[in-house]
Amino acid sequence: MTTHESPLAPEWLAVPEDLNALQPLLWAEGVQKNDAGEVTIDGIAASALKEQFGTPLFVMSETDFRSRARAFKDAFDAAFADICGGVDVYYAGKSFLCTAVAQWVADEGLRLDTCSGGELAVAAHAGVPGSHLGLHGNNKSDAEINRALDMNVGRIVVDSLDELERVAIIASSRGTRANVMLRLTPGVHAHTHEFIATAHEDQKFGLSMAGDTTDEEGLSAAEEAVAAAVAYDSIELLGLHCHIGSQIFEPDGFALAAQKLLGFQAAMQQKYSIVMPELDLGGGYGIAYTPVDTPRPPADIAQAMAAVVRATCAELGITAPRISIEPGRAIVGSTTFTLYETGTTKTVRVDGPADTEEPDNVTYPRRYVSVDGGMSDNARPVLYDADYSAILASRNSSAAPQLSRVVGKHCESGDIVVRDVYLPADVAAGDLLAVPGTGAYCWALSSNYNYLARPGVVAVRDGVARLIVRGETEEDLLNRDMGVANV
Repeated sequence: MTTHESPLAPEWLAVPEDLNALQPLLWAEGVQKNDAGEVTIDGIAASALKEQFGTPLFVMSETDFRSRARAFKDAFDAAFADICGGVDVYYAGKSFLCTAVAQWVADEGLRLDTCSGGELAVAAHAGVPGSHLGLHGNNKSDAEINRALDMNVGRIVVDSLDELERVAIIASSRGTRANVMLRLTPGVHAHTHEFIATAHEDQKFGLSMAGDTTDEEGLSAAEEAVAAAVAYDSIELLGLHCHIGSQIFEPDGFALAAQKLLGFQAAMQQKYSIVMPELDLGGGYGIAYTPVDTPRPPADIAQAMAAVVRATCAELGITAPRISIEPGRAIVGSTTFTLYETGTTKTVRVDGPADTEEPDNVTYPRRYVSVDGGMSDNARPVLYDADYSAILASRNSSAAPQLSRVVGKHCESGDIVVRDVYLPADVAAGDLLAVPGTGAYCWALSSNYNYLARPGVVAVRDGVARLIVRGETEEDLLNRDMGVANV
């Protein structure tokens, strides 16, 4: 154990050699520390961002977002050029979406995956062509299905037999055909948190590929859906879709899912004398939230997936379908950090782990550092036990490392932003902290718990910061309170 290492820290957390240094893998392009020790983005200091926009604040690098989007498109097009002429990359809007982001996605040659009427509205407002949109969701309303057909979306990803029938009926009543993909659950268990693993059987998404899962003897739900889709005059069956989970680093799950879906697609095409020209292999590629996370570059992911698709299609003797993927977190996650201002701090004494060799009466210090946000702007720690990192963003410090827990200001003991991190022992009220890797599923999951206004989102490019989502005000919150409005 080093001088400052705490027995309370998780095994993966090491004391940084330099508490004032950024670890590049966790941060967006253009984020540095200046001579005064302030975190900067494209040369704009954290203190200047706070003064202009306030805190909490999501700070995003537009340059980094565009670079990551382009890297996925270029890498997958190159890897699949000889297989299916390239890949359609759908940015998963659920990770973070606003009109500016939708426009960047379109600018960089990507398409957009939506999963609600609201997300479709953002896409339409941003001018994204309907043909470049997909609509997901396990419980689409009739209004959402109608809106998708109004917009001529390129694909409706159907999640159940019931939904397939509803899409067919609505499309028929309109005298049109709906472009449909069937979402399947291939039974692949990704190495991820239980609540974000989406390809096992016992969950709400998709059509099971396991046999005898319907009333039709010997048919899986997936095959019954194929047979039904073929029989509907109002359904244009484009192909199959799967998504095995999120924040995945290992390649084996993606490879197995691709093999299973290609085998099923080949069998269905032969049995029902059809051609399904597309196959979507989903997303879920991980990013670095802590120094021990090991994300793979897009080119590595693309080459590994292409090798599996190429070999499997050759083995099956089929023409490869047009492949599509759906990265979200892997594009937007690392582009953004959240800037907070520190408020109260306190140190508590905590019993050591049960397996420690120290006497039973020995306790260890843990510093609690409270910030002006919390679970209302980052629900992932309380939802998924997600780990994050943090750094003192407003100055350098020569103080000793102190195991700390960054917490929010909500009336919940589980309101934790960063569960375990070494921060300088002199962090105090008024200091700024920056938490990297908050571009995905933070603003998107934000709430008004305790009537906190949701933070704004600032995009930085070429040394200029601009609001792309305005932060809420108390007036915004009260405007929806009909008791106030009627006074």
